[in-house]
Amino acid sequence: MSCIYYTASSLDGYVVDEADSLDWLMSRDVDADGAFGYEAFAKSVGALVMGSATYEWIVKNEPGDWMYEQPSWVLTSRPGIVVDGHPVRTVSGDVAEIYPSVVESAGDRDVWLVGGGVVAAQFAAAGLIDEMVVTYAPCTLGRGAPVLPVRSEWALHEVARNADFVCARWARAA
Repeated sequence: MSCIYYTASSLDGYVVDEADSLDWLMSRDVDADGAFGYEAFAKSVGALVMGSATYEWIVKNEPGDWMYEQPSWVLTSRPGIVVDGHPVRTVSGDVAEIYPSVVESAGDRDVWLVGGGVVAAQFAAAGLIDEMVVTYAPCTLGRGAPVLPVRSEWALHEVARNADFVCARWARAA
C-alpha cells in the first residue's frame, strides 16, 4: 500500500489556472490505457482523499452520482458541503491523525491524493506521501494553484510519454 499524489500539471507547475479551470488540461490528447494512464492507476486505488475545492469542482463539473466507488474523504472544516447521496466522509484536523483511518478504508490498495496541492502539501509535510505521479501538459499558465506549495525533496524513478504529456513518477527522497 502506498500513498500516491497523482495529478496533472502545466509546465510551470500549476494544477488549475487562476480561474480554477482545467480547460487547459481537458483539451489535450491522452491515452487512459497508456503510460501512467488513469485506468490502471484507478484499479490500484482503495481510498481517495481530497480537499473541499477539489470536491466542489467535481460536483460542479461532473454532476450526478458520485463518480468513485472507493471510500472518499474530503478534508474540510465547512459542514454541509457534501451533496445528498454522495458516499463521502468529511474530516478536519491533522492529516497524520486522519491517515490511519484512510489507510484502513483502502484495504490492501493505494491511497490517492486527488486534485490540488493544498492537501498534498499537508500530507508531504507530515511525511505521508510515498510517490508523486505528475503528468505535465505542454502549456504554461502563469498563475494558479501550485502542484505542491511546500518545500520537499523527491527522487525521479520513472518517466514516459503519454500522447501530449510527459509523465514522471517521483518517490519521496530518503
